[in-house]
Amino acid sequence: MKTPKSIQRLTDSFQRLPGIGPKTAQRLTYYLLHVPQQQLEEFGEAVKSLKQQTKMCSVCHNISETDPCPICSDDSRDKNTICVVEQPLDIMAIERSGAYKGLYHVLHGSINPLDNIGPDELFIKDLLPRLKNGIIINEIVVATNPTMEGEATSLYIQQLIQKHNIKVPISRIGRGLPTGADLEYADEVTLNKAFEGRREY
Repeated sequence: MKTPKSIQRLTDSFQRLPGIGPKTAQRLTYYLLHVPQQQLEEFGEAVKSLKQQTKMCSVCHNISETDPCPICSDDSRDKNTICVVEQPLDIMAIERSGAYKGLYHVLHGSINPLDNIGPDELFIKDLLPRLKNGIIINEIVVATNPTMEGEATSLYIQQLIQKHNIKVPISRIGRGLPTGADLEYADEVTLNKAFEGRREY
């Protein structure tokens, strides 16, 4: 039986999402067929306006509705500490833990030669001006994921800062996180331990 074009088109769209296989994509599509039209329109509008109503913070590269983002513009934050993370979702996980009160810098990925992702594809070099803008930085916390890619990215950041002769203590979050895990899935206790156990390079 030939699948209607509208169903096949939506199924194909779902399949492009990470972690969604053909069967899950079909289930989601047929589920939406039974949703009331108003809910379906609200869902479509939410998807349509996702990129229109968000922007990247020009300071830390977090995703927000404002520029600068609420964290960068919050005067109660510790402006002398910068935590480097791979993704905006990592900020949400760390904020839930309550273990950190400084600023962030989002790389939007990690160095991964197998996927042709090098330092120039990330926001790594954008960190340097933040270390030279006159604000004294007491610590850079590198909170990339404890994976091979995260470790390679962490090492690259350390070498880049040393290469530019920037004198600032660099620490790596502790091993409260299991190797191979992503920050966004970590619970608050684990993240607290990871920040308590961070070490200086």
